[in-house]
Amino acid sequence: MKNILCAVCFLCCFSATAAFSQTAAVLNPIAQPMQMAEHSEHASQHAMAQETTLLDTSVYAYAKGEVPLSELGSIPQEIPLGDVARALRKERALKGAPKAVRVLEK
Repeated sequence: MKNILCAVCFLCCFSATAAFSQTAAVLNPIAQPMQMAEHSEHASQHAMAQETTLLDTSVYAYAKGEVPLSELGSIPQEIPLGDVARALRKERALKGAPKAVRVLEK
């Protein structure tokens, strides 16, 4: 019974959409030039509006002056990639890491 009811609902919805799509309006095939709207008002000079704040309830504060570099913290010094590669190569040479036994040549 459930299957039949679902099938009937599906067919009703499908046929309703098909019927609606057949009654859609068709566009006019005759080409017409595009009409641009005319705007008689142009930009003109006038007084600016009164200044308003964008901050609702928060308080805006600023200060002038110099900040000592010690308060800003230090910039981490990054090691160049070439130096890192040389250090790793030296470390592997000191440990005596085994090298490849087979050499494959084509």
